[in-house]
Amino acid sequence: MRTSSGRRPEGEHEVKGLAFRDEGGGSSDDHTEDTPPPRAAGRPRMTWQKLTFLPAVLIAVLLATWLWFEQADLDALTRNALSDGQVSKALWQHIELTAISTFFVLIIAIPLGILLTRPRFRGATPAAMAFANMGQATPAIGLLALLVIWLGIGRRAALIGIIAYAVLPVLSNTIAGLKANDPTLLEAARGIGMSPLGVLTRVELPLAVPLVLAGVRTALVLNVGTATLATFGGGGGLGVLITTGITSQRMPVLMVGSILTVALALLVDWLASLAELLLRPRGLEAGQ
Repeated sequence: MRTSSGRRPEGEHEVKGLAFRDEGGGSSDDHTEDTPPPRAAGRPRMTWQKLTFLPAVLIAVLLATWLWFEQADLDALTRNALSDGQVSKALWQHIELTAISTFFVLIIAIPLGILLTRPRFRGATPAAMAFANMGQATPAIGLLALLVIWLGIGRRAALIGIIAYAVLPVLSNTIAGLKANDPTLLEAARGIGMSPLGVLTRVELPLAVPLVLAGVRTALVLNVGTATLATFGGGGGLGVLITTGITSQRMPVLMVGSILTVALALLVDWLASLAELLLRPRGLEAGQ
């Protein structure tokens, strides 16, 4: 229908003498494709909560413990057990045991895991995993006793026992991480002329980093806990304070050894979690 001015209303058309309107008519902008929203910026790896919460809690606990001991009425035996740098010496020995054992776990388990995923050595994987399972399935105190009988009292027996107990998580996670890689990616890397070593170092290992780091984090916490048993083999550590508190029935000495062990385990786990975030390839993060 035409208007008095002779023009048709907007959106009305005539086909073979019949007039009709476009019900969904509108501006041409309505028919254009919606532009995709801009991709949100990736979340930061580190947040202030991640960086400050656990250290603040540990500092508060250690400060409260120190204040309690400052005002506590301790007997002579307790003061002798905690004086002359005995606490700092035990703590430093514990840190040394953890660091040295973790170093040897890494240089044993990661290369062995890589070797067992190569075609030539895959047949030895069940035997190697069974051996590593034996190290962790054996009670730690029993394994340490056997090593002391074999090697004598000293730090060497304690370190071997701690290493044997922590190899399994790193070894199994290394093998699992390398086996989980997409075969098409590896074939593509070979197809562009990369050498086997280049495929391993530039494709396989970066993709396996998250699982490997998770195994290392587990091994670190295990080593902190197992190192408390080193005292039974003459290896020192915070286990000296714990056993002294138990045998002498001095609760303050037991509390110091236990609180420091728990705090050290939590601190090591926190540091390992930061390393896990920092070393994870950015290409594996969602939204990058």
